[in-house]
Amino acid sequence: MFDIDFYMKVNDIRKKIYDGECFEKKYLLEKFEKLRNKKPIVYNIETTNACNMKCKMCPRTTMMTRKVTTMDKDTFVKIVDQIEPFSEHEWKKWENFVESEYGIKKGDMSENHFFTYIIPKVLQLHGYGDPLLDKNMPEYVRILSERNIPSYFSCNPANIDLEKTVQIFENGLDYIKYSIESVDDKKHKDIRGKASNFSDSYNKILHLLNLKEKKGYKTTIIITMLNLNRVDQKEDYDLLQKKFADRDVYIYLKSEDQQWYRQDYHGTCSIHWSEFCKHPWMSMTIKSNGEAAMCMEDFNNEIILGDVRKNSLYEIWNGDTYKIFREDHFNLTRGIKCTEQCDMKLIGHFLPVNG
Repeated sequence: MFDIDFYMKVNDIRKKIYDGECFEKKYLLEKFEKLRNKKPIVYNIETTNACNMKCKMCPRTTMMTRKVTTMDKDTFVKIVDQIEPFSEHEWKKWENFVESEYGIKKGDMSENHFFTYIIPKVLQLHGYGDPLLDKNMPEYVRILSERNIPSYFSCNPANIDLEKTVQIFENGLDYIKYSIESVDDKKHKDIRGKASNFSDSYNKILHLLNLKEKKGYKTTIIITMLNLNRVDQKEDYDLLQKKFADRDVYIYLKSEDQQWYRQDYHGTCSIHWSEFCKHPWMSMTIKSNGEAAMCMEDFNNEIILGDVRKNSLYEIWNGDTYKIFREDHFNLTRGIKCTEQCDMKLIGHFLPVNG
């Protein structure tokens, strides 16, 4: 989830900035502070950062040094007890905004439809780990369903446990994303590591699709392939689409999220990665050890803004540490992940040199 109200309220400023209009730092700082919701909205809960894959494109494989931890149930419940879903009125207003401003319709299926119609309303249950490795995941989905909070997570299909997944579906999971990089097992292992595969994963997904149709599960099954700028990228994606032709899946080719460390930076088709970062004012991320981080891209928990085991989300969101962090985005503070290890532009990049 993220604050759709803040996103809509700063849209005029966003358009003026991209049209070349300049704003003073003091004005925008005060404006953003006035527009942001004082009640925090949680983007994602990383319930575990455990993962058995060795994905070439993931910073976790080569750069993550933090300890592997899994969140305890009491901490998870404490967090979700402080979260509320959007009302039907709020959501309808957002859908109208998305169609009007971006031309994306409710019934579309694409990378940007996923970002605008699914991501804002769901609580994501993943970060730098695979949720399928968290034994509590079926229970967490049930807890969210009871609170009418839409749930979603992305995972590696090689880790599918059919019995556990059926339980997750029965408990009301709204969306699940399976990441597939090739219909060829060798290619898949080259990209995501020896623990990955396509053939076995594909058969399990087909089994789940048949069960979904038979049992009437509401879970939307999403299939994605990352655009890694491979020479055979289009060919592999076309083959993947054919494998799921006439199946009840939401399928799309996804831009690579972070490319700052790659030698072949190849850009993005994503609205999210093309606009300036709004996360300090519209969402909070909770990591597997209970720390509140600047966003889910902080793979080593370098910018910690609080601890949900010690303070409420409200206290963290409105505290001095968050205030300084928001100013860092304006000041382009050196030495922090946001300015040196992220593809997204910060608001400070659009300010006059003298501020």
